[in-house]
Amino acid sequence: MPTPTKGARLGGSPAHERMMLANLATSLFRHGKITTTETKARRLRPLAEQLITKAKRGDLHSRRRVLTVVRDKDVVFELFDQIAPRYANRNGGYTRIVKTGPRKGDAAPMAIIELVEELVVAAPPAKAAKKTARKAAAQQDKVEALAPAEDEPTPASKVDDEAETDATPEASDADAPGADDKVKD
Repeated sequence: MPTPTKGARLGGSPAHERMMLANLATSLFRHGKITTTETKARRLRPLAEQLITKAKRGDLHSRRRVLTVVRDKDVVFELFDQIAPRYANRNGGYTRIVKTGPRKGDAAPMAIIELVEELVVAAPPAKAAKKTARKAAAQQDKVEALAPAEDEPTPASKVDDEAETDATPEASDADAPGADDKVKD
């Protein structure tokens, strides 16, 4: 006698339960999130996580194993080529269940199960940006220290510039600031 799985049977036979979970998984991968009852969401979560883990492997055997559950080839293609690479750095926890209010007709507890969108990054982007900026500044300082200064005038031209400024006549009292303030009688 086969041992029943943990949790509610979700009404009907084991074959019906497998097909229902397969349809829920297909919808989850197609739309990114679905609304269902809490019980179905809890039963779907381990199946969806296993399918994503198989898709992360990416080999032919994994693709065939996923095709035994998810029968839609377009959804399997999307799972392997778009969904699985998002979770390359993540070891599990690909789905999230959020409880919502009871269903209006029969007051069944409802939940939203969705694929987690945020990515796990090795280093926070702010620290990485600061580190990159620091490296770029250090590299620029090295380049400036090694390169000859071409923009600075030579010492002979500095002397000529000082001589020209000394030759200019002094400003008259009329040009002085505050000259307009004097009242003429």
